Amino acid sequence: MARRGKAAGAPHVRARLVLLGPGLSYLAVLLLLPLALLIGYTVFRRGRFGGIAYEDGRTGENFARLTDPLYVGVLTDSLRIAAVTTLLALLLGYPTAYAISRLPGRWRTVALVLVVLPFWTNFLIRTYAWIVLLSSRGVVNSALTGIGVIDRPLKLLYTEPAVVLGLLYAYLPLMVLPLYSAIERVDRRLLEASADLGARPARTFWSVTLPHTLPGVLTGCVFVFVPSLGNFVVPELLGGGHTVMVGNLIRDQFLTARDWPFGSVLALALMAFLVLLLMAQAWAGRRLGGR
Repeated sequence: MARRGKAAGAPHVRARLVLLGPGLSYLAVLLLLPLALLIGYTVFRRGRFGGIAYEDGRTGENFARLTDPLYVGVLTDSLRIAAVTTLLALLLGYPTAYAISRLPGRWRTVALVLVVLPFWTNFLIRTYAWIVLLSSRGVVNSALTGIGVIDRPLKLLYTEPAVVLGLLYAYLPLMVLPLYSAIERVDRRLLEASADLGARPARTFWSVTLPHTLPGVLTGCVFVFVPSLGNFVVPELLGGGHTVMVGNLIRDQFLTARDWPFGSVLALALMAFLVLLLMAQAWAGRRLGGR
């Protein structure tokens, strides 16, 4: 009987391997192999003309450089910018998602399409559009000067607020969609019961709607915070080199300074931080879901 069971189960195992093969190969070639190379680079020194100096032996000085005040400052600025972007996305995304969830079915679909519509355009083109809007002779300054609000153009471009604005525009849909899904799953009978017991709409929101949508809030915050922290295109184009984030630092180590070992250490440190963040979000989501 045991032999028959093993014989019968063999085709199922082979079928699973056939189905899993393409996905596992993709992960092995494009994720595990580059990650292994990245880990291996961290223990070597930079070559005289860049790259890796394998003949110089192994060292741990690349990890010690992480404590340099310069790099700590870049990481701190990156965390602050990403946190501000996430907070603004939450403040804008929650009312938007709540309003969409209260629309009729047909208009709800139209609103969701409008939310994801920017993703149908190339990210680089959308970022360049903000340069046209925020430059000294751009649309915003021209409009404000034309109606007499200002006498001279404002410095809107190449500033930290411009970077935050660009990140907010890029990742706001990633906040709206999880929030909409969470709000849509709230049992309407709970809202009716709260109203029947005499609670005002504001009290119903704080006591019923918000607690039941906290998992969606956490998911949306992670979806916005993670790509904002590692983004380097928006700080480069809208910050003009004045705002340096950790993504720019990693890119410069590989492409400009050609210090691959230290760039690998920075990339691994960023990945480790984000993995811890995702684990914390998953833990908090399970706690909230269980509650």
